[in-house]
Amino acid sequence: MAAKKTSMFTLTERVTLTAVDTETFATIDLGSYVDVGDRQALQVHSVDFIFQGASGAVAVNTSMGGSGHVVCQVTDLNRGGLVFADDRALVASADLIQDIDAYLSQNADMYPDNYGKGSDDGRYVVNDQLYITALTTARTTDINITVRVNASIVSLTAKDFMAIAIQSTAADN
Repeated sequence: MAAKKTSMFTLTERVTLTAVDTETFATIDLGSYVDVGDRQALQVHSVDFIFQGASGAVAVNTSMGGSGHVVCQVTDLNRGGLVFADDRALVASADLIQDIDAYLSQNADMYPDNYGKGSDDGRYVVNDQLYITALTTARTTDINITVRVNASIVSLTAKDFMAIAIQSTAADN
Protein backbone atom coordinates (compact mmCIF):
# COMPACT_ATOMS: atom_id res chain seq x y z
CA MET A 1 0.00 0.00 0.00
CA ALA A 2 2.67 2.51 1.02
CA ALA A 3 6.38 2.87 0.40
CA LYS A 4 8.25 4.65 3.17
CA LYS A 5 10.25 7.67 2.06
CA THR A 6 11.59 8.60 5.53
CA SER A 7 12.25 7.08 8.90
CA MET A 8 9.97 8.03 11.77
CA PHE A 9 10.25 11.62 13.04
CA THR A 10 8.35 13.74 15.57
CA LEU A 11 6.24 16.86 15.01
CA THR A 12 5.54 18.88 18.16
CA GLU A 13 3.10 21.66 18.98
CA ARG A 14 2.06 23.19 22.32
CA VAL A 15 -1.33 24.60 23.24
CA THR A 16 -1.62 26.93 26.24
CA LEU A 17 -5.03 27.09 27.94
CA THR A 18 -5.55 30.53 29.47
CA ALA A 19 -9.31 30.48 30.09
CA VAL A 20 -11.92 28.10 31.48
CA ASP A 21 -14.55 26.54 29.19
CA THR A 22 -12.99 28.17 26.13
CA GLU A 23 -11.71 26.08 23.25
CA THR A 24 -8.13 26.88 22.31
CA PHE A 25 -6.76 26.05 18.87
CA ALA A 26 -3.39 25.35 17.24
CA THR A 27 -2.23 23.74 14.00
CA ILE A 28 0.63 21.63 12.73
CA ASP A 29 1.50 22.60 9.16
CA LEU A 30 1.98 19.54 6.92
CA GLY A 31 2.49 21.44 3.67
CA SER A 32 6.13 20.35 3.48
CA TYR A 33 5.25 16.68 3.98
CA VAL A 34 2.11 16.09 1.89
CA ASP A 35 2.33 16.33 -1.91
CA VAL A 36 -0.72 15.50 -4.05
CA GLY A 37 1.27 15.33 -7.31
CA ASP A 38 3.68 12.72 -5.94
CA ARG A 39 0.92 10.95 -3.92
CA GLN A 40 2.97 11.67 -0.81
CA ALA A 41 1.19 11.40 2.55
CA LEU A 42 2.01 11.62 6.23
CA GLN A 43 1.73 8.29 8.05
CA VAL A 44 0.92 8.88 11.73
CA HIS A 45 2.29 6.11 13.94
CA SER A 46 1.35 7.51 17.36
CA VAL A 47 0.32 10.70 19.14
CA ASP A 48 1.40 11.58 22.67
CA PHE A 49 -0.17 14.22 24.92
CA ILE A 50 1.86 15.79 27.74
CA PHE A 51 -0.05 17.86 30.33
CA GLN A 52 1.96 20.47 32.25
CA GLY A 53 1.25 23.44 34.47
CA ALA A 54 2.15 27.09 33.89
CA SER A 55 5.84 26.22 33.83
CA GLY A 56 7.96 23.11 34.07
CA ALA A 57 8.05 23.54 37.85
CA VAL A 58 4.27 23.80 38.34
CA ALA A 59 2.23 20.57 38.23
CA VAL A 60 -0.93 20.43 36.12
CA ASN A 61 -3.07 19.71 39.20
CA THR A 62 -1.78 22.93 40.80
CA SER A 63 -2.59 24.85 37.60
CA MET A 64 -6.08 23.36 37.56
CA GLY A 65 -6.67 24.58 41.11
CA GLY A 66 -9.64 22.28 41.66
CA SER A 67 -11.73 19.49 40.24
CA GLY A 68 -12.25 19.44 36.52
CA HIS A 69 -10.94 18.02 33.30
CA VAL A 70 -8.68 18.89 30.41
CA VAL A 71 -9.44 17.54 26.94
CA CYS A 72 -7.32 17.73 23.78
CA GLN A 73 -8.00 16.42 20.26
CA VAL A 74 -6.08 16.24 16.99
CA THR A 75 -8.07 16.15 13.73
CA ASP A 76 -7.08 16.24 10.08
CA LEU A 77 -10.01 18.51 9.17
CA ASN A 78 -10.92 21.82 10.79
CA ARG A 79 -14.15 21.08 12.63
CA GLY A 80 -14.05 24.36 14.55
CA GLY A 81 -14.26 22.66 17.94
CA LEU A 82 -14.23 19.38 19.82
CA VAL A 83 -15.67 16.34 18.05
CA PHE A 84 -17.19 13.00 19.06
CA ALA A 85 -15.04 9.86 18.96
CA ASP A 86 -16.84 8.50 15.87
CA ASP A 87 -15.79 11.47 13.71
CA ARG A 88 -13.55 10.22 10.85
CA ALA A 89 -11.44 13.37 11.07
CA LEU A 90 -10.33 12.49 14.63
CA VAL A 91 -6.68 11.38 14.62
CA ALA A 92 -6.04 11.29 18.38
CA SER A 93 -7.53 12.46 21.68
CA ALA A 94 -6.79 12.72 25.38
CA ASP A 95 -8.87 13.53 28.45
CA LEU A 96 -7.42 14.14 31.91
CA ILE A 97 -9.86 14.20 34.84
CA GLN A 98 -9.04 15.43 38.34
CA ASP A 99 -11.17 15.21 41.48
CA ILE A 100 -9.45 17.36 44.08
CA ASP A 101 -11.88 16.38 46.87
CA ALA A 102 -11.09 12.67 46.62
CA TYR A 103 -7.46 13.29 45.58
CA LEU A 104 -8.01 11.26 42.44
CA SER A 105 -6.99 11.76 38.86
CA GLN A 106 -7.48 9.55 35.85
CA ASN A 107 -7.38 9.44 32.12
CA ALA A 108 -10.91 8.82 30.84
CA ASP A 109 -9.75 8.53 27.23
CA MET A 110 -8.77 4.86 27.26
CA TYR A 111 -8.26 4.41 23.53
CA PRO A 112 -4.50 4.30 22.80
CA ASP A 113 -3.36 6.67 20.06
CA ASN A 114 -0.76 4.20 18.82
CA TYR A 115 -1.10 2.88 15.29
CA GLY A 116 2.08 0.76 15.22
CA LYS A 117 5.45 1.17 13.52
CA GLY A 118 5.18 -1.29 10.64
CA SER A 119 5.14 -0.20 7.02
CA ASP A 120 1.37 -0.75 6.75
CA ASP A 121 0.52 0.42 10.27
CA GLY A 122 -0.61 3.97 10.75
CA ARG A 123 -3.14 6.61 9.98
CA TYR A 124 -2.56 8.25 6.60
CA VAL A 125 -3.10 12.01 6.36
CA VAL A 126 -3.29 13.73 2.97
CA ASN A 127 -4.51 17.14 4.22
CA ASP A 128 -2.09 20.04 4.65
CA GLN A 129 -2.80 20.68 8.36
CA LEU A 130 -3.43 18.87 11.61
CA TYR A 131 -5.79 20.79 13.89
CA ILE A 132 -5.47 20.76 17.67
CA THR A 133 -8.39 21.71 19.93
CA ALA A 134 -8.14 21.82 23.73
CA LEU A 135 -10.38 22.86 26.62
CA THR A 136 -10.28 22.89 30.42
CA THR A 137 -13.05 23.21 32.99
CA ALA A 138 -10.74 24.25 35.85
CA ARG A 139 -7.81 26.65 35.88
CA THR A 140 -5.99 29.01 38.21
CA THR A 141 -2.87 29.41 36.06
CA ASP A 142 -2.08 28.46 32.47
CA ILE A 143 -2.23 24.79 31.49
CA ASN A 144 0.07 23.59 28.71
CA ILE A 145 -0.54 20.57 26.51
CA THR A 146 2.25 19.41 24.25
CA VAL A 147 1.16 17.24 21.33
CA ARG A 148 3.85 14.96 19.87
CA VAL A 149 3.00 13.31 16.54
CA ASN A 150 5.32 10.46 15.58
CA ALA A 151 5.11 10.06 11.81
CA SER A 152 6.89 9.25 8.58
CA ILE A 153 6.44 10.29 4.96
CA VAL A 154 5.15 7.64 2.55
CA SER A 155 4.33 7.36 -1.13
CA LEU A 156 0.95 5.80 -1.85
CA THR A 157 -0.31 4.12 -4.98
CA ALA A 158 -2.65 6.25 -7.07
CA LYS A 159 -5.66 4.16 -5.99
CA ASP A 160 -4.77 4.31 -2.29
CA PHE A 161 -4.12 8.05 -2.36
CA MET A 162 -7.42 8.67 -4.14
CA ALA A 163 -9.32 6.47 -1.66
CA ILE A 164 -7.88 8.35 1.33
CA ALA A 165 -8.55 11.73 -0.29
CA ILE A 166 -12.16 10.75 -1.06
CA GLN A 167 -12.69 9.48 2.48
CA SER A 168 -11.27 12.72 3.89
CA THR A 169 -13.50 14.80 1.64
CA ALA A 170 -16.54 12.70 2.58
CA ALA A 171 -15.73 13.21 6.26
CA ASP A 172 -15.77 16.96 5.64
CA ASN A 173 -19.55 16.86 5.05
